[in-house]
Amino acid sequence: MSAIIFNECRRLEEHLKGEKMFEIPITSLTFLLQLCLRKVFYILRSSIGEFVVVMHGALKAIRTKSTEAQHGEESNNPEPTSVNYHFTRQCNYKCGFCFHTARTSFVLPLEEAKRGLQLLKDAGMEKINFSGGEPFLHQRGDFLGKLVQFSKEDLQLASVSIVSNGSLITENWFKKYGEYLDILAISCDSFDEETNAHIGRGSGKKSHLKNLYKVQSWCKKYKVAFKLNTVVNFYNVQEDMSEHIRELAPIRWKVFQCLVIDGENAGENALREAEKFVISDEEFHQFLERHKDIEYLVPESNQKMRNSYLILDEYMRFLDCRDGKKDPSKSILDVGVQDAIQFSGFDEKMFLKRGGRYIWSKADMRLEW
Repeated sequence: MSAIIFNECRRLEEHLKGEKMFEIPITSLTFLLQLCLRKVFYILRSSIGEFVVVMHGALKAIRTKSTEAQHGEESNNPEPTSVNYHFTRQCNYKCGFCFHTARTSFVLPLEEAKRGLQLLKDAGMEKINFSGGEPFLHQRGDFLGKLVQFSKEDLQLASVSIVSNGSLITENWFKKYGEYLDILAISCDSFDEETNAHIGRGSGKKSHLKNLYKVQSWCKKYKVAFKLNTVVNFYNVQEDMSEHIRELAPIRWKVFQCLVIDGENAGENALREAEKFVISDEEFHQFLERHKDIEYLVPESNQKMRNSYLILDEYMRFLDCRDGKKDPSKSILDVGVQDAIQFSGFDEKMFLKRGGRYIWSKADMRLEW
């Protein structure tokens, strides 16, 4: 094997004879290095699979560094195009796999939250998603409504969205704030009330499914794009939801694989125990296969989900999930967006790969209301 590599390197050397090495432009040197690596890559490909992966990564790294050098880009300083602001951790549901639990009851004052949103807009934010906890719980949704209105009316963001369990939304809220909201995503993990009870998606005697359909009708009435989120777990992995999904007709159906985060839904100090909800990659794949004919299905495995979201907590700190837990940055209110985002662990390539950028402004969706 080493003899083959030696001969290939000698062949490359022959190409360089007669050249003045130090007069070769850097682009040519980069090309030659890539050529050499490619040759070694193909020679070893058939016998050393693991080494092939490393060589492939090396080639990609050379291209990335070359591009960064030409354009002055820094890979650890992404732009906050789409941000998820979990302004509260409090919730009226007790979903067993929840990965953003009620570890504090803190909520920023309204004006401070607005200041943070302005900082994000100035740094390049185009889309804001408000989540929790349950975002409609604090001040009965009025705090949320004011943030939605500010984001659309003052900041003029392309997209303003919310993720909610739907149980506390009222029609009056839509009347007051619906025009400023692009997308409302409701979480629903089953179309069987007993399964929802096992999961913890419910509160008292209220029917989660009745609320779901009611909110969907309000979205249509007040011209808000309706979206659906589902976490696939041990209790719903065998369910066929096709009929109900088609009836609800969301613009997107996000299907997540149950994710374990240390300190949130796993570990000694966690408020939830998600281990009993976890499914295998194969089980997740089987669920997706069962629903593959639904054109607006958007699947997210653990691998796609873990680092591909820019998450702000209740203190406006970015949360780095790369090590299977949430490590907070300093608050953007204290150090600014650019300093804080370097500690976000955000995988911008995976964000794009999972379809994180899409038509997210209702003005561009051409929906039939």
